[in-house]
Amino acid sequence: MDGVTRLFIIRHGHTVNGDEMRYKGHTDVPLSDRGRMQAERLGRWLAGQGEKPQVFLSSDLSRAVETASIIGDIMGVVPEIEPDLRERSFGKWEGMSFEEIASAWPEEFERWKADPLNYSPPEGESTVSVRERVSGLLERRMAEFRGRDVFIVSHGGVNRVLLAGFMGLSLGHIFRIEQDYCCLNIVKVFPDGFSLVSLLNGHPS
Repeated sequence: MDGVTRLFIIRHGHTVNGDEMRYKGHTDVPLSDRGRMQAERLGRWLAGQGEKPQVFLSSDLSRAVETASIIGDIMGVVPEIEPDLRERSFGKWEGMSFEEIASAWPEEFERWKADPLNYSPPEGESTVSVRERVSGLLERRMAEFRGRDVFIVSHGGVNRVLLAGFMGLSLGHIFRIEQDYCCLNIVKVFPDGFSLVSLLNGHPS
């Protein structure tokens, strides 16, 4: 369809210690062997469907870069690094579990629970700040994307913010959106700005 932009929004693959419920944020955690297999499987599935990006962006964190590179190698495309796609910074809380944060930062933890969208962890980012960052990216580049197939490899938190925006949901609903490791989301953006999410948290069949 003329002028329709298709965004293929991908979460990076499984990471080393990825089964532990800890906030990674800006911490540069590498892919696990499982994550590399997930990326290869998704790349081969997309190629088998005849898909190939005309624009290919990746977060600058290594777990996203490696995921994008594996997919890009299969398709003969080199991803462009886009720092604004990196995961939310959890500041002093990075590497900690929910329980560890509650124990070590009890007052800050209560403030976070009371206002999870606007509260920033110590030296970290709020959810609202992440939305401003990724919205700024889209505002800068949507004209370039128009009518093209765009692959984006990013992170669970960033993907949720992007998808909520395309679905017209408030930020308060982002954790109603599941984002598994190496999942695929497809969004169509029409010339009049209307967006349609045609696949959510998908996996190769």
